[in-house]
Amino acid sequence: MSREATRARALAIAEDWIGTPYRHQASRRQVGCDCLGLVIGIWRALYGERIAVRCAYAPDWAETAPGEPLLDALRDRCDPVVPGEMRPGDILAFRWQAGAAAKHLAILAAPDRIIHAYEGHAVMASAFVPGWRRRLAGVFAFPHH
Repeated sequence: MSREATRARALAIAEDWIGTPYRHQASRRQVGCDCLGLVIGIWRALYGERIAVRCAYAPDWAETAPGEPLLDALRDRCDPVVPGEMRPGDILAFRWQAGAAAKHLAILAAPDRIIHAYEGHAVMASAFVPGWRRRLAGVFAFPHH
């Protein structure tokens, strides 16, 4: 599958998860997921395999964990993308605040839209507003095979 075909498939899968309730540490479409669970679910649908999460994580893990565990995991499994070259279907990683580890994930749906699991809400499409853009910590493409 080409890079663009992988992106298109990842986006279609993400769109199918819209409406899934937010559930911390979950990854089941229409049952529950968090932002990492959404990406894990897309991965599972793309490649037929589950990504192992090294440990359970508390809601405040990024405020207490050293380093950049989320970005490191993405670098290990995905292809980095220059932010100016991101395309729909790419994974976006965000920091909630400067100096904190990246903690939130979304899928770029269009140049001005993201799909993400947001605490207190279901998986949804949101505007990719300047506030989100300022928090962008990395962009990654699902690997193509």
